[in-house]
Amino acid sequence: MKILFTKANWERSERCVRDFVQLCLDSNYDGTEIYLPARTESMKEIREIHESAGLSIVSHIATEGTTVEDHLRSLERYYRQAVELQPLFVNSHTGKDYFSFADSLRIFTAGERLVAEHGIPLLHETHRGRALFSAPAAWAFLRELPSLRLTADFSHWVCVHESDLSDQPEAVEAALQAAQHIHARVGFHEGPQISDPRNPAHAPWLDLFTHWWQTIVDLRRAEQREWLTITPEFGPEPYMPLSGADLHPVGDAWEYNLWMRQHLRAHLLSQSYTPS
Repeated sequence: MKILFTKANWERSERCVRDFVQLCLDSNYDGTEIYLPARTESMKEIREIHESAGLSIVSHIATEGTTVEDHLRSLERYYRQAVELQPLFVNSHTGKDYFSFADSLRIFTAGERLVAEHGIPLLHETHRGRALFSAPAAWAFLRELPSLRLTADFSHWVCVHESDLSDQPEAVEAALQAAQHIHARVGFHEGPQISDPRNPAHAPWLDLFTHWWQTIVDLRRAEQREWLTITPEFGPEPYMPLSGADLHPVGDAWEYNLWMRQHLRAHLLSQSYTPS
Protein backbone atom coordinates (compact mmCIF):
# COMPACT_ATOMS: atom_id res chain seq x y z
CA MET A 1 0.00 0.00 0.00
CA LYS A 2 1.30 3.43 -0.94
CA ILE A 3 1.10 6.25 1.58
CA LEU A 4 0.25 9.57 -0.11
CA PHE A 5 1.22 12.72 1.76
CA THR A 6 -1.13 15.59 1.01
CA LYS A 7 -0.74 19.18 2.19
CA ALA A 8 -3.36 21.54 3.56
CA ASN A 9 -2.95 25.21 2.70
CA TRP A 10 -3.71 26.27 6.27
CA GLU A 11 -0.43 28.07 6.93
CA ARG A 12 -0.16 29.29 3.33
CA SER A 13 -3.80 30.29 2.81
CA GLU A 14 -2.85 33.68 1.36
CA ARG A 15 -1.30 32.05 -1.70
CA CYS A 16 -3.29 31.51 -4.86
CA VAL A 17 -3.90 27.86 -5.74
CA ARG A 18 -1.36 27.91 -8.55
CA ASP A 19 1.44 29.13 -6.27
CA PHE A 20 0.44 26.75 -3.49
CA VAL A 21 0.42 23.77 -5.84
CA GLN A 22 3.87 24.73 -7.06
CA LEU A 23 5.09 24.98 -3.46
CA CYS A 24 3.71 21.50 -2.73
CA LEU A 25 5.33 20.14 -5.88
CA ASP A 26 8.67 21.67 -4.92
CA SER A 27 8.30 20.19 -1.42
CA ASN A 28 7.64 16.68 -2.81
CA TYR A 29 4.08 16.28 -1.59
CA ASP A 30 1.81 13.88 -3.45
CA GLY A 31 -1.24 16.11 -3.40
CA THR A 32 -3.11 18.93 -1.70
CA GLU A 33 -6.03 19.32 0.69
CA ILE A 34 -7.42 22.77 -0.01
CA TYR A 35 -10.43 24.24 1.79
CA LEU A 36 -12.70 24.94 -1.16
CA PRO A 37 -15.29 27.39 0.26
CA ALA A 38 -12.50 29.93 0.81
CA ARG A 39 -11.20 29.78 -2.77
CA THR A 40 -12.04 32.25 -5.54
CA GLU A 41 -10.65 30.10 -8.35
CA SER A 42 -13.09 27.97 -10.34
CA MET A 43 -13.19 24.22 -9.85
CA LYS A 44 -12.09 23.83 -13.46
CA GLU A 45 -9.02 26.01 -12.90
CA ILE A 46 -8.10 24.21 -9.66
CA ARG A 47 -8.42 20.80 -11.33
CA GLU A 48 -6.33 21.83 -14.34
CA ILE A 49 -3.57 23.28 -12.13
CA HIS A 50 -3.33 19.98 -10.25
CA GLU A 51 -3.43 17.90 -13.42
CA SER A 52 -0.57 19.93 -14.89
CA ALA A 53 1.47 19.41 -11.72
CA GLY A 54 0.59 15.71 -11.44
CA LEU A 55 -0.75 16.15 -7.89
CA SER A 56 -3.76 14.45 -6.37
CA ILE A 57 -6.61 16.36 -4.75
CA VAL A 58 -8.38 15.93 -1.43
CA SER A 59 -11.40 18.25 -1.46
CA HIS A 60 -12.00 19.90 1.91
CA ILE A 61 -15.44 21.34 2.71
CA ALA A 62 -17.53 22.27 5.76
CA THR A 63 -21.25 22.41 6.33
CA GLU A 64 -22.49 25.74 7.58
CA GLY A 65 -25.51 27.74 8.72
CA THR A 66 -27.65 28.12 11.82
CA THR A 67 -30.14 25.29 11.24
CA VAL A 68 -29.99 21.63 10.31
CA GLU A 69 -31.61 22.47 6.99
CA ASP A 70 -28.82 24.99 6.32
CA HIS A 71 -26.22 22.30 6.94
CA LEU A 72 -28.04 19.83 4.69
CA ARG A 73 -28.16 22.35 1.87
CA SER A 74 -24.53 23.41 2.28
CA LEU A 75 -23.36 19.79 2.38
CA GLU A 76 -25.03 19.07 -0.94
CA ARG A 77 -23.82 22.31 -2.51
CA TYR A 78 -20.20 21.96 -1.45
CA TYR A 79 -20.02 18.21 -2.09
CA ARG A 80 -21.33 18.64 -5.66
CA GLN A 81 -18.82 21.45 -6.16
CA ALA A 82 -16.01 19.34 -4.74
CA VAL A 83 -16.61 16.36 -7.02
CA GLU A 84 -15.98 18.61 -10.02
CA LEU A 85 -12.30 18.36 -9.04
CA GLN A 86 -12.35 14.57 -9.45
CA PRO A 87 -10.73 14.24 -6.00
CA LEU A 88 -9.57 11.12 -4.22
CA PHE A 89 -12.37 11.89 -1.75
CA VAL A 90 -14.13 14.75 0.02
CA ASN A 91 -13.26 15.57 3.64
CA SER A 92 -15.99 17.40 5.54
CA HIS A 93 -16.36 19.27 8.82
CA THR A 94 -19.94 18.12 9.32
CA GLY A 95 -22.80 19.39 11.45
CA LYS A 96 -22.55 20.95 14.90
CA ASP A 97 -21.92 19.49 18.33
CA TYR A 98 -25.23 20.90 19.66
CA PHE A 99 -27.45 19.29 17.02
CA SER A 100 -29.50 16.35 18.24
CA PHE A 101 -28.42 12.82 17.39
CA ALA A 102 -31.40 12.44 15.06
CA ASP A 103 -30.65 15.69 13.21
CA SER A 104 -26.96 14.89 12.84
CA LEU A 105 -27.87 11.45 11.56
CA ARG A 106 -30.02 13.11 8.90
CA ILE A 107 -26.96 15.00 7.69
CA PHE A 108 -24.73 11.92 7.64
CA THR A 109 -27.41 9.92 5.82
CA ALA A 110 -27.75 12.69 3.23
CA GLY A 111 -24.01 12.45 2.72
CA GLU A 112 -24.26 8.71 2.10
CA ARG A 113 -26.89 9.37 -0.57
CA LEU A 114 -24.55 11.83 -2.30
CA VAL A 115 -21.79 9.20 -2.31
CA ALA A 116 -24.17 6.66 -3.84
CA GLU A 117 -25.10 9.18 -6.53
CA HIS A 118 -21.60 10.40 -7.45
CA GLY A 119 -19.24 7.62 -6.35
CA ILE A 120 -16.75 9.97 -4.66
CA PRO A 121 -16.15 8.96 -1.01
CA LEU A 122 -17.21 11.41 1.67
CA LEU A 123 -15.24 11.36 4.93
CA HIS A 124 -16.30 13.20 8.08
CA GLU A 125 -13.61 14.69 10.30
CA THR A 126 -13.40 14.09 14.04
CA HIS A 127 -13.39 17.77 14.91
CA ARG A 128 -14.34 19.91 17.89
CA GLY A 129 -17.56 21.85 17.43
CA ARG A 130 -18.86 19.35 14.88
CA ALA A 131 -21.08 16.28 15.09
CA LEU A 132 -18.04 14.03 15.67
CA PHE A 133 -16.60 16.26 18.39
CA SER A 134 -16.08 13.42 20.87
CA ALA A 135 -15.25 9.73 20.94
CA PRO A 136 -18.63 8.57 22.30
CA ALA A 137 -20.51 10.75 19.82
CA ALA A 138 -18.61 9.21 16.92
CA TRP A 139 -19.06 5.72 18.28
CA ALA A 140 -22.84 6.21 18.49
CA PHE A 141 -23.03 7.33 14.86
CA LEU A 142 -20.81 4.46 13.69
CA ARG A 143 -23.08 1.95 15.42
CA GLU A 144 -26.14 3.47 13.77
CA LEU A 145 -24.56 4.04 10.35
CA PRO A 146 -21.72 1.51 9.88
CA SER A 147 -20.92 2.81 6.38
CA LEU A 148 -19.77 6.14 7.86
CA ARG A 149 -16.12 6.84 7.10
CA LEU A 150 -13.87 9.19 9.05
CA THR A 151 -10.94 11.52 8.75
CA ALA A 152 -8.99 10.77 11.92
CA ASP A 153 -7.95 13.91 13.75
CA PHE A 154 -7.68 12.64 17.29
CA SER A 155 -5.94 15.81 18.44
CA HIS A 156 -9.43 17.17 19.05
CA TRP A 157 -10.61 14.24 21.12
CA VAL A 158 -7.69 14.22 23.57
CA CYS A 159 -8.42 17.88 24.17
CA VAL A 160 -12.20 17.44 24.50
CA HIS A 161 -11.81 14.55 26.94
CA GLU A 162 -8.69 15.88 28.68
CA SER A 163 -7.20 12.40 28.45
CA ASP A 164 -5.21 9.97 26.34
CA LEU A 165 -8.50 8.13 25.57
CA SER A 166 -7.26 4.95 27.26
CA ASP A 167 -10.56 4.86 29.17
CA GLN A 168 -12.55 4.68 25.91
CA PRO A 169 -11.02 1.74 24.02
CA GLU A 170 -14.22 0.66 22.24
CA ALA A 171 -14.86 4.11 20.79
CA VAL A 172 -11.24 4.52 19.71
CA GLU A 173 -11.23 1.07 18.09
CA ALA A 174 -14.41 1.87 16.17
CA ALA A 175 -12.88 5.14 14.92
CA LEU A 176 -9.66 3.41 13.85
CA GLN A 177 -11.70 0.86 11.90
CA ALA A 178 -13.63 3.62 10.12
CA ALA A 179 -10.69 5.97 9.43
CA GLN A 180 -9.78 6.39 5.76
CA HIS A 181 -7.64 9.54 6.01
CA ILE A 182 -5.29 10.90 8.69
CA HIS A 183 -4.72 14.46 9.85
CA ALA A 184 -1.30 14.12 11.45
CA ARG A 185 -1.33 16.69 14.19
CA VAL A 186 -0.51 15.78 17.78
CA GLY A 187 -2.70 17.15 20.53
CA PHE A 188 -2.50 16.70 24.29
CA HIS A 189 -4.91 16.69 27.20
CA GLU A 190 -5.03 20.49 27.40
CA GLY A 191 -4.96 21.46 23.75
CA PRO A 192 -5.24 20.35 20.10
CA GLN A 193 -1.58 21.01 19.24
CA ILE A 194 1.64 20.41 21.17
CA SER A 195 4.14 23.25 20.95
CA ASP A 196 6.78 21.29 19.00
CA PRO A 197 6.59 17.64 17.89
CA ARG A 198 10.40 17.44 17.96
CA ASN A 199 10.61 18.30 21.68
CA PRO A 200 11.39 15.19 23.78
CA ALA A 201 9.00 16.49 26.42
CA HIS A 202 6.15 15.70 24.03
CA ALA A 203 7.42 12.22 23.11
CA PRO A 204 4.66 10.33 24.99
CA TRP A 205 1.97 12.13 23.00
CA LEU A 206 3.84 11.71 19.71
CA ASP A 207 4.24 7.99 20.44
CA LEU A 208 0.54 7.61 21.26
CA PHE A 209 -0.61 9.34 18.08
CA THR A 210 1.90 7.48 15.93
CA HIS A 211 0.60 4.22 17.39
CA TRP A 212 -2.96 5.19 16.39
CA TRP A 213 -1.82 6.15 12.89
CA GLN A 214 0.17 2.94 12.54
CA THR A 215 -2.96 0.99 13.46
CA ILE A 216 -4.92 2.76 10.73
CA VAL A 217 -2.16 2.00 8.22
CA ASP A 218 -2.13 -1.66 9.25
CA LEU A 219 -5.91 -1.96 9.00
CA ARG A 220 -6.06 -0.41 5.55
CA ARG A 221 -3.06 -2.49 4.41
CA ALA A 222 -4.87 -5.65 5.56
CA GLU A 223 -7.78 -4.61 3.34
CA GLN A 224 -5.30 -4.48 0.44
CA ARG A 225 -5.98 -0.82 -0.16
CA GLU A 226 -3.98 0.71 -3.00
CA TRP A 227 -3.22 3.90 -1.05
CA LEU A 228 -3.84 5.81 2.17
CA THR A 229 -3.61 9.59 2.52
CA ILE A 230 -2.02 11.54 5.35
CA THR A 231 -2.07 15.31 5.75
CA PRO A 232 0.52 16.62 8.26
CA GLU A 233 -1.59 19.35 9.84
CA PHE A 234 0.21 21.42 12.42
CA GLY A 235 -1.34 24.85 12.14
CA PRO A 236 -0.31 28.48 12.44
CA GLU A 237 -1.54 30.78 15.21
CA PRO A 238 -3.83 30.51 17.11
CA TYR A 239 -3.18 26.75 16.98
CA MET A 240 0.51 27.53 17.22
CA PRO A 241 1.25 28.71 20.79
CA LEU A 242 2.44 32.30 21.12
CA SER A 243 5.05 33.71 23.47
CA GLY A 244 6.17 37.08 24.77
CA ALA A 245 4.48 40.46 24.78
CA ASP A 246 4.69 40.56 20.99
CA LEU A 247 2.86 37.19 20.74
CA HIS A 248 5.56 35.58 18.65
CA PRO A 249 4.75 32.06 17.34
CA VAL A 250 6.93 29.47 19.07
CA GLY A 251 7.54 27.61 15.80
CA ASP A 252 6.92 27.40 12.07
CA ALA A 253 3.99 25.17 11.10
CA TRP A 254 5.32 24.47 7.62
CA GLU A 255 8.61 23.27 9.12
CA TYR A 256 6.78 21.14 11.68
CA ASN A 257 4.73 19.49 8.94
CA LEU A 258 7.82 18.66 6.91
CA TRP A 259 9.33 17.10 10.03
CA MET A 260 6.14 15.15 10.69
CA ARG A 261 6.15 13.79 7.15
CA GLN A 262 9.75 12.63 7.63
CA HIS A 263 8.82 11.03 10.97
CA LEU A 264 5.90 9.15 9.42
CA ARG A 265 7.85 8.04 6.39
CA ALA A 266 10.41 6.54 8.74
CA HIS A 267 7.83 4.70 10.86
CA LEU A 268 4.60 4.00 8.99
CA LEU A 269 6.15 2.02 6.16
CA SER A 270 6.93 -0.72 8.67
CA GLN A 271 4.46 -3.31 9.92
CA SER A 272 4.55 -2.03 13.49
CA TYR A 273 5.52 1.10 15.39
CA THR A 274 8.17 1.01 18.07
CA PRO A 275 8.36 4.19 20.17
CA SER A 276 11.71 5.94 20.04
